[in-house]
Amino acid sequence: MSRYDTYFLLKTEDVEGYIREKIPDYFSPDEKLECKEIGDGNLNYVFRLINPVTGKSIIIKQAGLELRISKDIKISTDRGRIEFDILKLQGEAAPGMVPKVYLYDGVMCAFVMEDMINHTMMRTALMRHTVYPKFADQISSFLVDTLLSSTDLVMNHKRKKEMVKKFINPDLCEITEDLVYSEPYVDYNHRNNFFKPNEAFIKKEIYDDTALRLEAAKLKFRFMNDAQALIHGDLHTGSIFINQEHLFVFDPEFAFYGPIGYDVGNVLANMFFAWCNGDAMIADKSEKDEFCGWTIESIRDIADMFTAKFKKAYAEKVTDNMAKTQGFLDYYLNSVLEDTAGCTGLELIRRTVGMANVKDITSISKENKRVRAERIIIVLAKDCIKNRAQFKCGSDYVTAIKAAIRKIDREVQ
Repeated sequence: MSRYDTYFLLKTEDVEGYIREKIPDYFSPDEKLECKEIGDGNLNYVFRLINPVTGKSIIIKQAGLELRISKDIKISTDRGRIEFDILKLQGEAAPGMVPKVYLYDGVMCAFVMEDMINHTMMRTALMRHTVYPKFADQISSFLVDTLLSSTDLVMNHKRKKEMVKKFINPDLCEITEDLVYSEPYVDYNHRNNFFKPNEAFIKKEIYDDTALRLEAAKLKFRFMNDAQALIHGDLHTGSIFINQEHLFVFDPEFAFYGPIGYDVGNVLANMFFAWCNGDAMIADKSEKDEFCGWTIESIRDIADMFTAKFKKAYAEKVTDNMAKTQGFLDYYLNSVLEDTAGCTGLELIRRTVGMANVKDITSISKENKRVRAERIIIVLAKDCIKNRAQFKCGSDYVTAIKAAIRKIDREVQ
């Protein structure tokens, strides 16, 4: 009988034995291995098992029974199975852009995957103000390749419905429904985190804005009911490992069938967080201009490249006869772009006001600069949400960003 026949939470000293039992051929018996817990997210426990001499390594990710940031929030460990399965599917749709997965263990609620060596977590790199010229092209390809292929534009309709059932993810969807779509607008659970100097601004611009709340409610019910594509569900710069030539997308435990625009909007919003950090923290003007200019260009290019690649892939891959009707592509894509803008705004607000803040902003050391950054974020977010139908291309985001900056800077003067 194996000690891994019953669930328990792994510790670093357990991991080598676990791997030697579950994947006995990965390391040779005489290799001396070291293990470190490297997870910095809110949900899971992540271990790296490595031979420090050769550098050969492997990653073990285990689902806990509750959130690491809140013991009061219990969640299904089935999210590990969902993550393992979606990584396999994404690996087929976008080869080489997600880590390889080797094993899922339903008893220990753990899976084993490739270690993304020679890559850096993108949020960490962006907070060092590193530029990645290939990112917009790479991430837009990933988005189109993984999202379009999972829709019933392309898939057999019965097969797609089976996939919706397989990837139903109620516990993690509930977290999104609360933390993204609800609590930032009505703090009914009294767990929003916000920067105290912006309290009055947040009350006026968010809590007291019933028109904004209405639009967020509309978007919430699209999220809950529009089983459009198999989305990543949490695609931010902390879910990407990157170097100058390549990227890995990982951490899709929030995956389920939802609106395509949710993933695209999350990427755009997190690139703007990078702009905010660079704008506030970089002292040298030329360095600031380079980094901040690149982040804005990336937002523009991701939006435009996504649209162009989506249209091309649509023409090549769509199988549904009615979807081939003239004009339907424009109708469908317009709804995706509208959702994208709305979800950009939702992500901007929830990371500034909600329970799970983002380091790009919380690490801004000077109070006045953080106050300014957050106010720009909120003004931009409201524009994206309230006027989401007007965001058709990348230049629309650039225009909105410049307008938000001007508005806040005028108010400060």
